[in-house]
Amino acid sequence: MLCKMKELLCDAKQNGYAVGAFEFWSLDSVRAILEAAEELNAPVILQASHVELNYFGWKNAGLAVTDMIKRSKAKAALHLDHSTEMKWIKLALESGFTGVMIDASALDYEANASLARETVKFAGPYGATVEAELGRMPGLEGAISADEIEAYQTDAGEAARFVSETGIDCLAVAVGTSHGFYRAEPKLNIARIKELASTVSVPLVLHGGSGTPDNQVAEAIRAGICKINVCTEFMDAFGRADQNYAPSVKGLFEPGYLAGKEVIKNKIKLFTKLI
Repeated sequence: MLCKMKELLCDAKQNGYAVGAFEFWSLDSVRAILEAAEELNAPVILQASHVELNYFGWKNAGLAVTDMIKRSKAKAALHLDHSTEMKWIKLALESGFTGVMIDASALDYEANASLARETVKFAGPYGATVEAELGRMPGLEGAISADEIEAYQTDAGEAARFVSETGIDCLAVAVGTSHGFYRAEPKLNIARIKELASTVSVPLVLHGGSGTPDNQVAEAIRAGICKINVCTEFMDAFGRADQNYAPSVKGLFEPGYLAGKEVIKNKIKLFTKLI
């Protein structure tokens, strides 16, 4: 069932859980995500950046993936992840995506806010959910000091202003995670998440869900996180399973699909408090 991402996240915010947002790059990965969500009767977000979509095909995503979602029993949104350019935003919306992310977090506040406002304006006629990001995820957690990590994180007052000035539907925040696998165990800033949740009116998004310890993820959800992105851990499961493939359709594709599906199920259980 194809849904607007905003509807899924608002329910998560109201009921104190998080929706898993999983990167896809192939029909096998889409199948793994949807079947896991169906079996657990949980909402889910399928997302891809322009990198995956240039490989998979934008029209393929717009036709094949939306059709798979519509035929699924799971409530699911189709989302564009980490777009830094408006041309990708426009292409996603024209392809039937129900959510888009503009990531201008590397720019200064005013430039970031300006692109977020432009995205909201463009997405309006499509009824699409808009995600933006404020704060930076350095990706160097093993090489910089705790004070430097803290300096990258999202300021609650600035976040409230950003949401008010742009009209976005959800906000990705920097609170101690990093993209990819960690070189050192992260320490999520739970106090900052609580402050953000009490200050910002829209659902909060946590990027960098791969490898983040389960106990910290659970704390982050209790503190107010409503959407958690997972990419690397999901892809890694496919890759590791495919290293020992057998030369047949079943032997080549099924191991990765099953391994990826298990990752998705475990994440959904954690995010929705099924474990």
